[in-house]
Amino acid sequence: MKRGIRSYVLRQGRTTPAQQRALDALLTTHGIAYRQALLQPRDVFGRSAPLVLEIGSGMGETTASIAAARPETDFIAIEVHGPGVGSLLKRIDEQGLKNLRVIRHDAVEVLEHMIADGALSGIHLFFPDPWPKKRHHKRRLVQPSFAALAARKLAPGGYLHAATDWPEYATQMAEVFHAEPLLARTPLRERPATKFEQRGVKLGHEVRDLVYVRP
Repeated sequence: MKRGIRSYVLRQGRTTPAQQRALDALLTTHGIAYRQALLQPRDVFGRSAPLVLEIGSGMGETTASIAAARPETDFIAIEVHGPGVGSLLKRIDEQGLKNLRVIRHDAVEVLEHMIADGALSGIHLFFPDPWPKKRHHKRRLVQPSFAALAARKLAPGGYLHAATDWPEYATQMAEVFHAEPLLARTPLRERPATKFEQRGVKLGHEVRDLVYVRP
């Protein structure tokens, strides 16, 4: 999958002292360094377990909540923004989450170079940037090339759970995922509400969840 236009911009958000301390002290223990080599989950988590990848973990509250509720599953969160990475590292440390690690890098490159085909039992994509202006639609993460890449990384029976509060993007997601031959629509899965979702609901936005499985 050729990378030219990325689905995010690196915002210059303020990193709190606590987040910076977490980045400085915890990234080496609770993070995974990006490299162009396949990841060996057993080397990271010390066990063989289902593996779920979350793309864009934000500030990490939902990610940590899901990992805590599913101790039998291992999770890797991908986030590029420093404050969010620091916040999640802090949560991992404070909650003693042994089944959650963080990669601070571009998600598509992680999928391409670090995740083996058929290695994932799930992919979470909760409230990606909708890039609402038409001229920016090319920046949206969910495109046919992404759907094909994500589907290839899922094991048979693995799922992709996406959510957005932007109706037009939900329609595009549904069209893209429906057109991917390795994915089939499946009933919804439960998930905790995110801060982005709560903010959108307060603004009157309708949240739409889309779940697909690799048969």
